[in-house]
Amino acid sequence: MKVLNLQCAHQHEFEGWFGSEDDFASQLARGLVSCPLCGDARIEKKLSAPRLNLRTGRGEEAAPAAGTTVALSNHAMNPELASLQARMLQALREVVANTEDVGERFADEARAMHHGEAAHRQIRGQASPQEALELMEEGIDVIALPMVPAIKETLQ
Repeated sequence: MKVLNLQCAHQHEFEGWFGSEDDFASQLARGLVSCPLCGDARIEKKLSAPRLNLRTGRGEEAAPAAGTTVALSNHAMNPELASLQARMLQALREVVANTEDVGERFADEARAMHHGEAAHRQIRGQASPQEALELMEEGIDVIALPMVPAIKETLQ
C-alpha cells in the first residue's frame, strides 16, 4: 500500500492510498482521483519522505537502490487545516442529512414557504447568483454552501 500526500489546484491537501505508484498514475490519468473537499480533479503529488525501515545487520540504514528518487521534503498536511476540513465536511454532511433537496426549484420553493403557500421546512438546492440576490432582496434568508461529492458520502 502506498500512501501519498496530494494537493488539488485550490491548495486543499489530503492523503491518497494506492496499491502502487502505477495505480496512482493510472487512476489520475483516468480522472478517478479528485479532491475530497472541492471535487477538483487537478491533483498533484506533494513531496513526502516515507520512512523506509530497511536496516542492515549492523544497525545502519540501507542506501536507496540505484535509480531510486528520494524526496527531500518532510511536508505533511497541517493538522489545523486537516481538522478544519474535517469539521467543515461534517457540518455540511449534517446540512445534507437534515434538509430536503429541492434541486433547481430552490428559489420557487423558498418563495412559496416565505409567502405561506408551502409548509415551512429546511430545504437546500441550486440557485443562480441572481436568484439568490433576488431572494435576499425579498427578505428570504439564503446561504451559499459548497456541495461536493464528499459531503454525501464518506471517504473510506
